[in-house]
Amino acid sequence: MTKIVHVLLTGGVGSRLWPLSRKSKPKQYLPLFGNQSLFEKTIHRNRKYCDELFIVGNQSNLNLTKACLAKNKVSNYQIITESVPRNTAPAICFAALSVHPEDILLIAPSDHIITENTQYEKAIEKAIHLAENGCLVTFGIQPTHPETGYGYIEFNGENVLSFREKPNEATAKEFLKQNSFLWNSGMFCFKAGVYLSEMEKFAPQVVTKSKLALDTSEQDEALSESASLAIPSISVDYAVMEKSDKIKVVHSDIEWSDMGSFEAVYDFLKQQGHPTDNKGNMVIQGNKPTYFVGLENTIIVNTDDALLILNKSKSQEVKDTYQQLEEEESKLIN
Repeated sequence: MTKIVHVLLTGGVGSRLWPLSRKSKPKQYLPLFGNQSLFEKTIHRNRKYCDELFIVGNQSNLNLTKACLAKNKVSNYQIITESVPRNTAPAICFAALSVHPEDILLIAPSDHIITENTQYEKAIEKAIHLAENGCLVTFGIQPTHPETGYGYIEFNGENVLSFREKPNEATAKEFLKQNSFLWNSGMFCFKAGVYLSEMEKFAPQVVTKSKLALDTSEQDEALSESASLAIPSISVDYAVMEKSDKIKVVHSDIEWSDMGSFEAVYDFLKQQGHPTDNKGNMVIQGNKPTYFVGLENTIIVNTDDALLILNKSKSQEVKDTYQQLEEEESKLIN
């Protein structure tokens, strides 16, 4: 009997949310959202559509993952633990190789926030229907503003015309004006066998080396580091979604964010009633009374060992600070 398998991807550091997000506790595990993490929200959001939960994540995140599962009394799951992250195409391969070819995979990153409503339910149902008919389905989100931090999908109905990289502001405004572009959500739905068949056409080494890593690794242990390093590191978009003729897009008019920047966190927290002053300034974390003079739309992020002060519109540039700290081998990113 065909099953719907929720494949939860838990990799990623969340460098644009430093200093909240660290290697030791990436953004998907931070309990910022009504005492829940994004990881927990993703599990609950998709539980009713799926028969099984399959988690692919880094060895460094394993204890965090198991703690979240225990907290939420989730017992029916499988975990593939990566010793070395190899991007999304291999991660999805691990899941596809571990289930029946007719099983349908609902791929969801663990660091998104989505408003659950009838629109989301309709999008999932439509994606599953298309997947049953042999399509590789991607979810496109109706843009609400000219976002430069997301990739875009050019579309016509269910057909994908092109995938576009993260644009500059002028291009993002043009995309919004044309009304034929969607945000690329990074969510997918397809049969395991169809995915593997298309991957064998366009990225055969990923399939071969992923299978070898699975076959040569001990049960309940992280995948072999040497076998993992032999797998090409490539995203699912580059490996297959931009090349296959089986691609369809589900146009999803839902409230969605990948929570990839402090601007996104600011907007969400403000909706939840988190305080700002009359100039739009906000403090995220920290208990000291804080006052802003001559500043507008400024965010202060206060942790025990670091203080980040930024203009909300410059949120994407936090990753540059993270990269600088990484080059300096700073303990502040650990």
